[in-house]
Amino acid sequence: MGGDNAPGEIVLGGIEAALGLEDTKVLLVGVQSQIEAEFAKHPKESSAAVKSGKLEIVHAPDVAEMDETPVSAVRKKKDCSINVAMRLVKEGKADAFVSAGNSGAVATSAILNLGRIPGVLRPAIATVLPTRRPIRPLLLLDAGANMDCHADWLVQFAIMGSAYSKAVLKREKPLVGLLSIGTEDCKGNEMTKETFPLLKEVAGIDFRGNVEGHDLFKGQTDVVVCDGFVGNVVLKTAESLAHAIGYFLKKECFKGIFRVVGALLLKGAFKAMKQQLDPDIYGGAPLLGVPGAVIITHGSSSHKAIYHAVRVGANAARNDVTGIISREISEYEASRKDL
Repeated sequence: MGGDNAPGEIVLGGIEAALGLEDTKVLLVGVQSQIEAEFAKHPKESSAAVKSGKLEIVHAPDVAEMDETPVSAVRKKKDCSINVAMRLVKEGKADAFVSAGNSGAVATSAILNLGRIPGVLRPAIATVLPTRRPIRPLLLLDAGANMDCHADWLVQFAIMGSAYSKAVLKREKPLVGLLSIGTEDCKGNEMTKETFPLLKEVAGIDFRGNVEGHDLFKGQTDVVVCDGFVGNVVLKTAESLAHAIGYFLKKECFKGIFRVVGALLLKGAFKAMKQQLDPDIYGGAPLLGVPGAVIITHGSSSHKAIYHAVRVGANAARNDVTGIISREISEYEASRKDL
């Protein structure tokens, strides 16, 4: 029920995921009458998905609005769609959760309903970003769950991000970087300078050191950690820059007949570039550190983004990301006690 294009694009994405993804059943959680109204717009597809047993409506009478305070919405509206869906995960009736709604409410509901993986200090939002090497996307965390962080939290972000990169993004030995203003270990603020030596000592983490902002999209690092304030600014700036580049290209390509002809000749290249930079194909941002696959998608998500978010959530559940993170956090905490 949440997002700029809800419930239409969310329902359509759910239908497409139910039909297109093997061994995946989709539960559409929200106001039943509104979901059924969307089914009426896609009668053939929705009917096929329901009859196959891969699509089901779970009624939730309330909605956590985008402009509501997250804690207030989650606590006061016990039966809002976010809470109902999160309880399905808690009760084992669902393996993964996907929402394009109020991201703060999703994070709050996850913590209140699911709790934290034992040993995890703070859950973090991990965002997948494209790089120059399409086969090597970047995982950036935290992307907005924790504005002010401690060094120990960033170390755990690195452990969780590395685990997710191995399990879902299929990086055999993820290379981890710490986002800072210089590559030298003496550069950065007090938090990054405190975090640097801690990351060097973590067994099982391939730490490359500090990385700067201009290194993010080179495809040389698999996981980059930072606090949620910096991560969210990076994410929103990257999104804005991508839109600006598209705007400038369109504007300049129509200044004169020769540019129009040139643009037509380069149409294939422009299309390929757009596909590589398309955020929809990365399927949203997992909330790492809670016992369950929780995927937060952009508020403006299209049906294509929802389809891929369901795909990512299913993959995270199948690959037991929660179990892997739990084991690696436990091993890290045990190693600290032995020092």
